[in-house]
Amino acid sequence: MPVILTNNLVKHYGRVEALRGVSLTVERGEIFGLLGQNGAGKTTLIKILLGITTQTDGSAELLGEPTGTAAVRRRIGYLPEDHRFPEYHTGASLLDFYGALLEVPREQRRKRIPEVLEVVGIKNRMHSKIRTYSKGMKQRLGIAQALLHEPEVIFLDEPTDGVDPVGRRHIREVLMQLKEEGKTIFINSHLLGEVELVSDRVVILHGGEVIRAGVTSELTRQRGLFLVGLASGQAFPQEEVVKAGYHVSRRGDLWEVALTEGQAIDPVVDLLRSRGLSLRHLEEKRQTLEDIFMETVVAAEPALDMPRPRPRREPERYRDPERRFRETDRR
Repeated sequence: MPVILTNNLVKHYGRVEALRGVSLTVERGEIFGLLGQNGAGKTTLIKILLGITTQTDGSAELLGEPTGTAAVRRRIGYLPEDHRFPEYHTGASLLDFYGALLEVPREQRRKRIPEVLEVVGIKNRMHSKIRTYSKGMKQRLGIAQALLHEPEVIFLDEPTDGVDPVGRRHIREVLMQLKEEGKTIFINSHLLGEVELVSDRVVILHGGEVIRAGVTSELTRQRGLFLVGLASGQAFPQEEVVKAGYHVSRRGDLWEVALTEGQAIDPVVDLLRSRGLSLRHLEEKRQTLEDIFMETVVAAEPALDMPRPRPRREPERYRDPERRFRETDRR
């Protein structure tokens, strides 16, 4: 049974259609990425899943129950975007407060708080005031509060926002560990490179609709493009491969072999081996998730263009050349 299931989910805010028939499934133990531009409907979808707001039409289930019930809420963790914690708290006292709200027993809180702060890498600052924390440390603390009560499903909204590269890598490792423990993680992020590194599947929302969905590794695979490398000092038989009907081009120390419809890479590999050449590198070329995202969004909205720098406008008083010179003379 899917952990998250929505069927034709619709949400209207007056005349604004925030969601227009969103259907998706998230399986237990996977990291699921939600992508989309600002205004695509991502926040509305998360609010419905968390029970913060209700849908206009359609259905949404979480852990086999309708979203928003108290029993379901106790089984999920949530890191909101742009969270603000009371800065008079220490990291430990904040988690103790949240743990009490979640009805985690006191003895369990005392044991769990140091553990979860160690997981996110700030145990050594657990008794420091939050006002002394950097933005990255506050973000780690936010992840800690989402994990405190050992939820089954974890919603993370921009989890690596403001975190330095070392911290982002550590957070990725935490997410992978949670996945190994069987946790389900739902990520909303604009950092597509981060989502690509950890997600099993993604969906792209645009205008309140799902316009693309799939397994991350499959979406980023450029079918029909292979990078081939030989042992040092060996020459790639370009002319022979071209005569066999393949398109070939040099890419540094590697060769890019492009397949046309119905072709496979195996005949090229067989050709290299028949010439006594040693194959040292063979991989199917990939696109980044950002490439896929831009390609998909532009296709859905052809008029969309990358923002161009606006021309610099002179102050009103300088649009009159004679006035410009008069003011220059006075200076």
